[in-house]
Amino acid sequence: MSAKIHQWNKVVNLSEELRRIDRFPCKILTLDDECYPSLLKQIYDPPYVLYVKGEIGLINDCSIAMVGTRQSTLYGRQVAKMLAGQFAASGVMVVSGGARGIDSASHEGALNAGGRTIAILGTGMDIVYPSENVSLFKRISEQGAVITQFPFGYKGSKYTFPVRNRIVAGMTQGTLVVEANRASGALITANLAGEYGRNVYAVPGRIDSPRSAGCHDLIRDGAQLCESAEDVISEFTHLKAVDPDLIKIPMPTLSPVEQSVYGVLSHEEIQQDEIIRLSRLSSSQVSVALLQLEMKKLITQHPGRFFRRFY
Repeated sequence: MSAKIHQWNKVVNLSEELRRIDRFPCKILTLDDECYPSLLKQIYDPPYVLYVKGEIGLINDCSIAMVGTRQSTLYGRQVAKMLAGQFAASGVMVVSGGARGIDSASHEGALNAGGRTIAILGTGMDIVYPSENVSLFKRISEQGAVITQFPFGYKGSKYTFPVRNRIVAGMTQGTLVVEANRASGALITANLAGEYGRNVYAVPGRIDSPRSAGCHDLIRDGAQLCESAEDVISEFTHLKAVDPDLIKIPMPTLSPVEQSVYGVLSHEEIQQDEIIRLSRLSSSQVSVALLQLEMKKLITQHPGRFFRRFY
């Protein structure tokens, strides 16, 4: 071990690295620090050093990993946001990898619910990947933490992301796969969670969607089926007494017409003409209400003027 540390010192300019840490700024955690994630210490190869941008005190054992494919569907992203928001509202910290697709949707769902979330990077702290997540990573560092084990300037590769995945799985009590095809890296995280003795959950999807095949395989092989946040929260024994209302996403203010239209909708798709019939409102009132509900991100529209609730 000492030989590896000595060799690392030859590759990395330690004094320059420390200057970068001060300039960035971020904090350093070692295995000996009290704030180092206790669950991560239990795996067989925990990182010796973690770079942390954000609030170190937020890192705790009441956490769930949420992972999935980068090539996600609208369904997958909506489910990820909904579940992450419910976890965050109930006090469960959401941990993910900061990638586009399911990872980003999970972080956004937790942030929008006012909760805590942590992004584990597969790059150095100064490299934003994917580049479109600049503002998301800023929000995460302000409302949670961004963490990596890689030094500044270290670029992502096929090697670094599986290494990142072991941290995601290792520092959480369980891993939830929201949407994944059979070649998805999310399955690496799920397999690692199983090796670490942590719970593995999977969200079912359409039987004809390749993006759900990995989740269906996990369920067939013994992963716990997740149809709601409560399926996971029930595993956190010290949260069982939490009021169920705490895991509901706060509703924006709705007009009486919007309330009537929203009350007609469910998680099943319903056509606009049927909404008009059931709500007993005029077509113009329903059209305006549907547009407003979409803008408030409470419903989603599908081809053929079919609508359903987001939550």
